[in-house]
Amino acid sequence: MVRTKPDSTSPEGAAGTYRFSVGSAAEAVEVIRARLGPAARVVSVRNEARNGLGRLFGSARFEVVAEVPAEPAPVPTASPAGESLGHVEPRLPAVLRRAGFPERLMGRLEASPGWRNAAQRPLHEALADLSRDLRTAARPPSLLPPRVAFLGAAGVGRTSALCKWLAREVFEQSRTGTVWKVEFDRPNPAPSLEVFCEALGVPLEHYAAGATAEPSGDFLFADLPGLPAPGSRAERECSRFLERERISGRVLVLNAAYDADALRAAYARGRDFGATHLVCTHLDEAPRCGRLWEFLIEGELAPLFLGTGPGLTGELETDVLGAVLRRTLPLHGDSRS
Repeated sequence: MVRTKPDSTSPEGAAGTYRFSVGSAAEAVEVIRARLGPAARVVSVRNEARNGLGRLFGSARFEVVAEVPAEPAPVPTASPAGESLGHVEPRLPAVLRRAGFPERLMGRLEASPGWRNAAQRPLHEALADLSRDLRTAARPPSLLPPRVAFLGAAGVGRTSALCKWLAREVFEQSRTGTVWKVEFDRPNPAPSLEVFCEALGVPLEHYAAGATAEPSGDFLFADLPGLPAPGSRAERECSRFLERERISGRVLVLNAAYDADALRAAYARGRDFGATHLVCTHLDEAPRCGRLWEFLIEGELAPLFLGTGPGLTGELETDVLGAVLRRTLPLHGDSRS
């Protein structure tokens, strides 16, 4: 073994550069661990030049250069102000992916002109800037028209979502209106809706095609059965109903506790029916609500609210972006994405 160090009196294993001649990788590992300790790291490995008969009959030898650093390599921690890009850049993408950001969105972020500057900043500052950018990039809130249908598969909390929004319109906005219960040729059981409308003093009517009486009040909310199968007769009836009754507001209700593939399929189904707004329910049961970023940032539907509990009144968040940020990014507290 040959040691190359400025101070030849330093004990073996002290900080410096060391050179070994070994016959195998296993021997190199054994020698380095035994003589230099766990802090040593290999700098280079190359074949040793051999002359004469040794080149023909002798075993191969390797020169290994190892180094013992003056101090242990720093362990990455929360980035203080002014820390270099090398410490911050690997962390920011990891945080966003853990928060549920889809790869397509990550690709757009990483290709944007400001990404490198954002990665150079302390993590908490980069996340604060990103939060502001997301609010700007997301589809802005959009007011509902007077006639609105609530759409969604069975079991997503469609009727509960209607009740939550109905209570908000009556109690907070002091508006009046009518609710239609629509069944077509399929049952649409919703006993809680009848009781709830009676308690609020809102007329509940069972829809009948061809009725001439116009609904009274500032709004009409239609509670439809679960979305029908593609190509079915029920699908055609539902589409004709929405067009015939001039229902231009169409709120798609998704259960946020469903897996990503089920959410994508339900989202596409809602778009088939011309959905304009989005409600996500069961946030209290969704341990990974970061999957909603795909629909909030890249989706075409305007977010209306998040349902955060099973109650028919309250337990809703109209600041949809803010609520998901708080649940997914560490800057905003609980990060359960």
